[in-house]
Amino acid sequence: MRIINHGRVIVELVTDKIIVNDVSDWSDLIVTSDQSAVIIKRHNLNDNFFDLKTKFAGEILQKFSTYNKRLAITGDFSDIKSKSFRDFLYESNNGKQIIFVKDASAALATFLE
Repeated sequence: MRIINHGRVIVELVTDKIIVNDVSDWSDLIVTSDQSAVIIKRHNLNDNFFDLKTKFAGEILQKFSTYNKRLAITGDFSDIKSKSFRDFLYESNNGKQIIFVKDASAALATFLE
């Protein structure tokens, strides 16, 4: 984990492992820390996140919304062919709460504007 502080606490989770398998994996980080945003790489999420039928993404987004936190998921999303997920990605990126971007630099640029 790397903490970036530019007047806000932004946590970047740095690992090669899948660290988010279900909603409870977010609970401690979201509820007990003072971060305003989390940056995580695509490959750290269970593939169920990218299948909207599982409702995994919606549950995670609800947690972030409830606790007024921001989330950036970084990586290449061009291989995702699901129209519903592509629409979801587009709508998310039109807001500021949950974003899908290329890398941590792009996430920081959005979070710090």
